[in-house]
Amino acid sequence: MAAAAAELQGKYQKLAQEYSKLRAQNQVLKKGVVDEQANSASLKEQLKMKDQSLRKLQQEMDSLTFRNQQLAKRVELLQDELALSETRGKKNKKSTESSSQLTQEQKSVFNEDLQKKIEENERLHILFFEADEQHKRLEAELRTRLEVLETDAAQHQAVVDSLTRKYTDTIEKLQNDKARLEMKSQTLEREAKDCRLRTEECQQQLKNLQAALGSRLEESLCIINEKVPFNDTRSNRYNALNVPLHNRRYQLKLRDLAGQALAFVQDLVTALLNFHTYTEQKVQIFPIDSATDTISPLNQKFSQYLHENASYVRPLEEGMLHLFESITEDTVTVLETTVKLKAFSEHLASYLCFLRKILPYQLKSLEEECESSLCTAALRARNMELHKDMKRLTAVFEKLHTYISLLALPSTNPEGLLRTNYSLVFTNIATSLHGFHDILKDISKHYSQKATLEQDVPTATQKLVTTNDCILSSLVALTNAAGKIASFFSNNLDHFTTSLSYGPKGGTEFISPLSAECMLQYKKKAVAYMKSLKKPCTDSVPYEEALANRRVLLSSTESREGLAQQVQQSLEKIAKLEQEKEHWMLEAQLAKIKLEKENQKLKNSLSGHLTEAVQEHSVLPNVAEQKKETTEKNTIKSTSLIGMLTITTDNEKAPDVESREDLIKTHYMARIAELTSHLQLADSKSVHFHAECRALAKRLSLAEKSKESLTEELKLASQNISRLQDELMTTKRSYEDQLSMMSDHLCSMNETLTKQREEIDTLKMTSKGNAKKNKNR
Repeated sequence: MAAAAAELQGKYQKLAQEYSKLRAQNQVLKKGVVDEQANSASLKEQLKMKDQSLRKLQQEMDSLTFRNQQLAKRVELLQDELALSETRGKKNKKSTESSSQLTQEQKSVFNEDLQKKIEENERLHILFFEADEQHKRLEAELRTRLEVLETDAAQHQAVVDSLTRKYTDTIEKLQNDKARLEMKSQTLEREAKDCRLRTEECQQQLKNLQAALGSRLEESLCIINEKVPFNDTRSNRYNALNVPLHNRRYQLKLRDLAGQALAFVQDLVTALLNFHTYTEQKVQIFPIDSATDTISPLNQKFSQYLHENASYVRPLEEGMLHLFESITEDTVTVLETTVKLKAFSEHLASYLCFLRKILPYQLKSLEEECESSLCTAALRARNMELHKDMKRLTAVFEKLHTYISLLALPSTNPEGLLRTNYSLVFTNIATSLHGFHDILKDISKHYSQKATLEQDVPTATQKLVTTNDCILSSLVALTNAAGKIASFFSNNLDHFTTSLSYGPKGGTEFISPLSAECMLQYKKKAVAYMKSLKKPCTDSVPYEEALANRRVLLSSTESREGLAQQVQQSLEKIAKLEQEKEHWMLEAQLAKIKLEKENQKLKNSLSGHLTEAVQEHSVLPNVAEQKKETTEKNTIKSTSLIGMLTITTDNEKAPDVESREDLIKTHYMARIAELTSHLQLADSKSVHFHAECRALAKRLSLAEKSKESLTEELKLASQNISRLQDELMTTKRSYEDQLSMMSDHLCSMNETLTKQREEIDTLKMTSKGNAKKNKNR
């Protein structure tokens, strides 16, 4: 929400800036329009002045024409008088001779006046023509200027219209954005209030938790001080003996890093193999080709050593691969347990011995190449630069071997390297790798220059050119691999330095391999125990089915509480019935015991009486036997729920008693069964009605809750509607005010335009009238 508000605020600021720019442009255009209106007003004033002067000249012209007409009439009258005087002179010559002198004097005066009038008339005609021409020129200029002003006014009006449209659009957009921002600000304010309340609650909870934790801490400290006689975590030496926790995330991160390092080392190994192989080919080709002539013993030995490069370079890849395979999720990878790092260090030492072995031959080969006749001064300079670069390369490998052997020490001799020096060793390895990358860049640069110079040698062959290209490509690959390794090590330097090893909680000592093995055993036991605890999840009810059954569960007559009460009641009844059953079983057992005792007593008494009767009446056995049979026939034993009854009756009465007892028994048993069925039916109905009443009460409570929620929603909706209506009224009023202002502005502009058009029409009419008058004259 904050990002959206900031974005809207930025848009609002951009629109405000554009609005200010357009407003400034509008002010400039208004100034231009005002200036043009002032110019048009001045031109109108000049036109009025010219028109007034033109009218004065026209009036003068009219007066002169009138005067000229009067003079012409007078001349005609004089001519008529002259003709009359001539006719009279024929009649009386004498009279004319006497008056001829007077008439000639008058003629000369008239002729002079006439001549003057003619000259004056000619001068006035010339002035009138000049004034007419000047008036035409002024009218043409004013018309052109009027047309220009009309076009300018139309353009300005179009610009003003477009600006007003833009302003209205921008104003509408800004008002919409303002309303939207106000809505968002209100929502943000509400959210801020909620957040404040939540923060206050959280602060209160935090205070309570802090107080509770403080009290628990005090209790635990008291318990520890009283109950724990020996706390081994206080001493680092004793704490180092504890079994640490297994950090799986740390192991996965280290395995990922080891995989990346393995890929970079593989690229480096392939580049080194190519570089040494192509260098061997170059030694056999330049400066002397072994195909045409025998090369020097030095180069033969150098090529022989270079031929053995694979046996020294390949183990680097194998050692890194073994190191990667030793880092798994079920191991503890720290410097004390990485035994494979020692093997990688040994492989790097063997490769360093190989570089030391070939370095003198390589330097002597470059010196021999400089001494050959084909070597120029520039080529000799490049060879000397490569001479220095090879020394630097071997020195960098010596540094790397030294630092890696130091890192391999804790796995064999934990006391060989202190923990405080670990971070320093890692930083030195990073700087050495960057130096290795810089040296390889210099070698590739110098060798490329050397290859271009060797191409210009007259004895250069195509084989030499291709070999140089292969060496350059291997050097580029070697430089890229070294750059990747350096950047990889620098980027993960913090991880290497901070996670060197780990131990027990609160301890500062290194973890030992023995405790690591113990920790791994415990980890395996924990994993096995967790697997034994982990059971497959039972099939649950699908979500759609659960949603469908939810309403049934809510409105069901056999709700959970009702069923629980029914179960409880049935369990109580069952317990009571069990108690009654046990009671009656005990009663039955007692009755059976009593019956057996009575039967035994009866048997004993009967046997005693019989023996006495046999002894006393041995003479009369038959009589006794007959009596016994009659007594056995007459005795009837009746057993019931109460006990056993022995009845001695006659043979005729016995069946009636048994049948009567059976009828009574069956009647009461049927009555008891009927009453129990009625009781069970009434009990089930009461339970059913009770459950239904509980369900109806629950439904009523749910309906009341839904009613309350709906009333709250209705209140919120009504509040929102009232708020929106208020906002609508405010926006409507603002729009109406703006429209009224715009309409007033348009009315004023229309009035000014109508005034300008009327003035232009009046000027046109006056100019047309003047033109017609000039044409008539």
